Amino acid sequence: MVFKPLILLSLLIFSQWSSANNSYIALCYHDIRDDVDGIVDSDQMAVSTDNLIAQFEWLKAHNYNAISLDDVIDAAKGLKALPENAFLLSFDDGYKSFYSHVLPLLKEYQYPAVVALVGKWLDVPSGKTVNYGGNRIKPREFFMSPAEIKTISQSGIVEIASHSYDLHRGVIANRQGNFQPAAVSFKFFKKKNHYEKDAEYQQRIFKDLEKNSHFIEQLTGSKPRTIVWPYGAFSTYSEDIAKSLGHTFSLTLNDGFNTPKLGGSVKRMLIQGNPPLSDFVYALRHPHGQEPIRVAHVDLDYIYDENPTQEKVNLGLLLDRIKAMKINTVFLQAFSDPDGDGNADALYFPNRHLPVRRDLFNRVAWQLRTRSNVNVYAWMPVLSFVIPGTEQLRVHRLKAGQVAASNTEYLRLSPFNQKARGLIEDIYKDLAIHANFSGLLFHDDAYLSDYEDFSPAALRAAAASFGKAQVTVKELRGPLKHQWRSLKTQQLTQFTLNLADKVKYYRPTIKTARNIYANVVLHVNSSEWFNQSYEEMLQSYDYTAIMAMPYMENAENPAQWLVKLTQQAALHDPHFDKTLFELQSVDWRTKTQIPNTVLTQQFRLLMRHGVKHIGYYPDNFLNNHPSLHTIKSNISLNTSPLAP
Repeated sequence: MVFKPLILLSLLIFSQWSSANNSYIALCYHDIRDDVDGIVDSDQMAVSTDNLIAQFEWLKAHNYNAISLDDVIDAAKGLKALPENAFLLSFDDGYKSFYSHVLPLLKEYQYPAVVALVGKWLDVPSGKTVNYGGNRIKPREFFMSPAEIKTISQSGIVEIASHSYDLHRGVIANRQGNFQPAAVSFKFFKKKNHYEKDAEYQQRIFKDLEKNSHFIEQLTGSKPRTIVWPYGAFSTYSEDIAKSLGHTFSLTLNDGFNTPKLGGSVKRMLIQGNPPLSDFVYALRHPHGQEPIRVAHVDLDYIYDENPTQEKVNLGLLLDRIKAMKINTVFLQAFSDPDGDGNADALYFPNRHLPVRRDLFNRVAWQLRTRSNVNVYAWMPVLSFVIPGTEQLRVHRLKAGQVAASNTEYLRLSPFNQKARGLIEDIYKDLAIHANFSGLLFHDDAYLSDYEDFSPAALRAAAASFGKAQVTVKELRGPLKHQWRSLKTQQLTQFTLNLADKVKYYRPTIKTARNIYANVVLHVNSSEWFNQSYEEMLQSYDYTAIMAMPYMENAENPAQWLVKLTQQAALHDPHFDKTLFELQSVDWRTKTQIPNTVLTQQFRLLMRHGVKHIGYYPDNFLNNHPSLHTIKSNISLNTSPLAP
């Protein structure tokens, strides 16, 4: 499978880098041919020779300077600064065209470059065929020969990198048989009905990278110091393995510019679709702001069905609908909550602490990503996991003068309890291992009321924080209440960030979002009632998702309420760069759907007040609510939201 960020989007950040001090951009090319058939070529990774020359000419004429990885190392050591507008060239896969078309150009322009080789594709006898990219067959001669690889390695301007031996493909990564990138996916063994273990995964990746290092050493006389991850898919876990084998650099397909450092990931812009020079230059010279995110919030409980056939039908309906909407993000429930109480009694992914209702999240997330072309955030509780035997680990509430484990509303585990935190961390780690997704949405259960948490662990944490041997509930409700509120707010934030770090070890590029109650934004006192801080969330997460739900808050005039909400939010986030407004599509008080006409008015009201990021909950894809027309007409990225 090939992952294809749009060239125009990829190069947007490129245009913003030119003035950055001591930084560089890395460009990623693949096949360079004379016969590329414009944007309809069967190989979207191919760039024509003429277009590459035009790009080189433009870069040279406008004072862009090619660098090598040695230059990056020297800059990291402080031996020299990188030149103005520095860029690093890289070419993936080891095509014959690199030797025949690219190398002469590199010599002419005196541009250094990195070329990444896939051992298995090259370790094929002449006259045979190579199966590459999953479903493409080419003769062995389509790739460089050993002699040609030796020649380019001795050119003085080309560095040979590893592109893995046999990881440039997919492996079955779930029970439903979806193929996902081999370097970051834990295999599912259908015959044995189990997933690959940590040790098995580590051994597989280690042996593969080790084998390719030896293979390249045999061809060139030197082991590679750089790993170029197939499809740009990597994790901290896989990078640690690569480092143990002497790979100093790892090249990805994340967008952005780089600063010189010894080791670590290098972001690269993927050049695809054979862009003409005009598009290339336009993208360089016209920086765009952050693309707005448009979100459908989806309950996986709606997809689940005891009948696997019906479940497949449900999934198909969702995929078709999301693709037709032309939105770019789905918040997808990863826990089971059929009774709607917000507590996780079971999960939709393999884990070590709760029942698995069905191993379904990875399947749906991957299909949404590859078939509907959206980013998927795993919507997860923070504290409300109903794990057997953990009742005393819950948040303790003061009620009628008595302190006891909470048994109403969200059944939250205490964020101050080390054992509880460990259980939740395990669950998040299991999610990261068994699913491929783009972000995390922290549920609205991450709060502590004025009457919480007075569990033994919370009292001990308060005492330690305030430098006391012990504290009482009376003190925390009295003279220490302000410090206690601050500590609780910080604890919730730090715990969610810690959970994100657990996930990022396996999915390092994920974004984070956290739900916040609208009243916390509207009323100063509410931040104390919930121990949530809008300002702190804006600083801590990629997005803060305001539950902009006027009917849930019993607003007398929903439109006025939304206007006031935008005005208050703008005091903290003037351009709404990091704030998502999430409307409700159901009035849970009356158990009726919000009319499409009302949702249209609310979508447009928010946008007229400058809101960029908009979503709604829930998306009822089974009953077409909100209607497809409503979504496409109002929050689709392909329509004008401010049309009268």
